[in-house]
Amino acid sequence: MNSVVIRHFSGLQDYQPTYQRMVDFTESRDADSVDELWFLQHERVFTQGQAGKAEHVLMPGDIPVIQSNRGGQVTYHGPGQLMVYLMIDIQRKGLGPRQLVSHIEEALVATLKTFGIDSAPRADAPGVYTKGRKIASLGLRIKQGRSFHGLALNIDLNLEPFQRINPCGYSDIQMTRIADELDDAPAFDVVMAELQQQLVTTFGYDSSQLIKPL
Repeated sequence: MNSVVIRHFSGLQDYQPTYQRMVDFTESRDADSVDELWFLQHERVFTQGQAGKAEHVLMPGDIPVIQSNRGGQVTYHGPGQLMVYLMIDIQRKGLGPRQLVSHIEEALVATLKTFGIDSAPRADAPGVYTKGRKIASLGLRIKQGRSFHGLALNIDLNLEPFQRINPCGYSDIQMTRIADELDDAPAFDVVMAELQQQLVTTFGYDSSQLIKPL
């Protein structure tokens, strides 16, 4: 089995029910369950990783802070940021955690290169960076050989909320977005389509099926 179901969620999604749906899917799947990639945008929210430290949440103001069981520290999600949740049976694919992260970073770098942005991961701080600024974040969890949570790519979101936290636990990280790196930035859906193809290719899926949830 080497296919993947791709789900595009329309509108802005509340974090908590999406998170619970992802957990339920992961806990209920078996050896025959097809992998899934979920593409969506969230309502404004700060999410705190499993080992997140409260001191990295500086002044959340009117944006809720929600505890999550992913790895990493606090980050921000909101309109204009592409979220991709990767429910992958990495044991079935013969991947370890480091290879999973590398595959995701490779797909992000390839996507950004398509639009003329040179980027690269950093060994000391997971994610993808361009000109020293962070443009994509990763936060993952693996349970019984299956991954969930995923990546966040900044396309045209408002970056101000990142000033209210230490992004991913680093006080000196500057954030950026595709809209600030290009004079003629591609539309959100164009970036999403390219990243979708890069992920399918990087993870070596033979086929994909697009489903738009109600």
